[in-house]
Amino acid sequence: MRLQVNGHETFCYTGGKPFDPAKPTVVFVHGVLNDHSVWILQTRSFAHHGWNVLAPDLPGHCRSAGEPPRSVEQAAQFVIGLLDAAGVQKAALAGHSFGSLAVLQAAATAPDRVSHLALLATAAPMKVTPALLDSSLNQPMKAIDMVTVFSHSMLAPPPSALGPGTWLHGGGKALMKRVLASNTQVNLFHRGFQACDDYDGGEAAMEKVRCPVLFILGRNDSMTLPKMAQPLIARAPEAKVVIVEAGHQLMLEAPDAVLAALVDFLRP
Repeated sequence: MRLQVNGHETFCYTGGKPFDPAKPTVVFVHGVLNDHSVWILQTRSFAHHGWNVLAPDLPGHCRSAGEPPRSVEQAAQFVIGLLDAAGVQKAALAGHSFGSLAVLQAAATAPDRVSHLALLATAAPMKVTPALLDSSLNQPMKAIDMVTVFSHSMLAPPPSALGPGTWLHGGGKALMKRVLASNTQVNLFHRGFQACDDYDGGEAAMEKVRCPVLFILGRNDSMTLPKMAQPLIARAPEAKVVIVEAGHQLMLEAPDAVLAALVDFLRP
C-alpha cells in the first residue's frame, strides 16, 4: 500500500490484506537501519485476524520517499501524518528501538489518536556509545558488524520467524546494508543513531500518554538493557511488562512470545 504522507510517497506493508476502514488499525514502526520486514510474523498474523496493519518504511528508507527523520520528534510527526493519510482517527502503535521512541512521542503529541502503545526494546534515554556513533558515520560497515553482534543473542531463530536454518547474523547484516544503500544522499545509520542519542524527552513524553502501555523487553538485549526502560515504566499509565528470552532483535528471536504479548495486549 502506498500513501502520500506529508507530501511524499510512503510504502506501508499491510500483511497481505487490503486496508479496510471498518477494522481497527495497528501501526508498526521499525528502528534504525531496518525496514518493515522486521515485523513479518506479527504483521501477517494481525492482518489475518481482523486488523488493519500499517508497517511503513520510514521516510527516505527503502521504498519510501522523503527526508529521513533527523529527530524522534520528526519521526513522531511522520507517524501522526501516516494516520491522517490513511484516514485513521485512532490506532494502536507499536515501535521497536528508535521506532519505540517515535511512537512514544506520537502518543504524547496526539494522545487522543492512540488507543494502545507497545514499546519493544526501548530505553530512556537511548544513548549510543561514542565509538558506535563515530563508526556509523565514518566506518558504517564496521558499525554494522558491531550492531549485528550486539543485537543478537542467538545465531538462528525459531522456525516461526524466518524459517529453519536462517542465519540471523547474516540476515541482519544483509538487511542493514540494503537499507543503508537505499539512500545515497543521507547516511541513514548515523542519522538514526544521532536522533536516538539526542532525544531526552522520553520521560516527559510518557507523562502525557493517556493509553495503556506494553513494554516487551529482551532479557539478553545488549543494545537496550531491560533496566534502561525503568524510567518509562515508572511513568507509564497501566503499564504491563513482558520479558522475552531474546536480544535486541526480539521480533525475530522470540517471534511467538512477542506476538502473544501483542495479541493479549490488544485483545478487545
